[in-house]
Amino acid sequence: MSARNTSAAASPRTSKPLDIDRTRERLDGLGLGFAADALERTLTESVRDGTTPQAFLDALLSAELEERETRRVGTALRLSSLPPGLSLAEFDFGFQPSVDRSKIDTLATGAWVKQSQTLLIQGPPGVGKTHLAVGLGVKAVQQGFSAQFYRFDELLTALKADAHLPPSRLRRKKYLSTALVIIDEMGFEPMDREEASLFFRLVTYRYSRGSILITTNKSVRDWTELLAGDEVLTAAILDRLLHNAHVMNIKGRSYRLRDLDHALGAQNDKR
Repeated sequence: MSARNTSAAASPRTSKPLDIDRTRERLDGLGLGFAADALERTLTESVRDGTTPQAFLDALLSAELEERETRRVGTALRLSSLPPGLSLAEFDFGFQPSVDRSKIDTLATGAWVKQSQTLLIQGPPGVGKTHLAVGLGVKAVQQGFSAQFYRFDELLTALKADAHLPPSRLRRKKYLSTALVIIDEMGFEPMDREEASLFFRLVTYRYSRGSILITTNKSVRDWTELLAGDEVLTAAILDRLLHNAHVMNIKGRSYRLRDLDHALGAQNDKR
């Protein structure tokens, strides 16, 4: 063997260092900023694990998609006005046995939102109606639906402020354009005739176009009193709301009273 061949055999070919900065710039240029951030980490893991080029590319694109989805959900939740910190995972089903967990799990799939159905959650104050409503709203957002949360008095204020808008502008309002509108705490104050008429317009427009979730302390038998005493208008509203609707009745103790009992018990134990 010649000296030239011996030298070539003794010195392994050195690999050219990877220019990941250029690759990162190209990913950024394509709008794949999350993949650009994950490039070095994903490449290191790929070399360590000996994965195929296809598996490396799949991992890099997965990082981009996951971060985009996290950003989308976060933005959608902020825009929805859903109160933070209320998820279905945190709901105490053991304390509220009247809530059918299997029904909540079915509603959490979002099929009812996709089909533009209504959900009515009835029960006395403090039994978890708002918690369930918000938790289902969060699930809907995570599944790609738009949602908007209103306290009932806030909704009435918005409806009255927009009462004279032309239909072309009115349809762009969130209470008409989102896939799911959540109306919380309906029933504490009766509506006057103008408010009842505006609420009827909302229900009529969203009928078969978008879902409504209402929490209320009033049974539907008492809605005539709530809707300005107008039996005809009440019948028209309930006819649209209850057609192909889901109705939940929660009967149980108040979470707030339970927490108060615990707090008072803790104070007594310290004495």
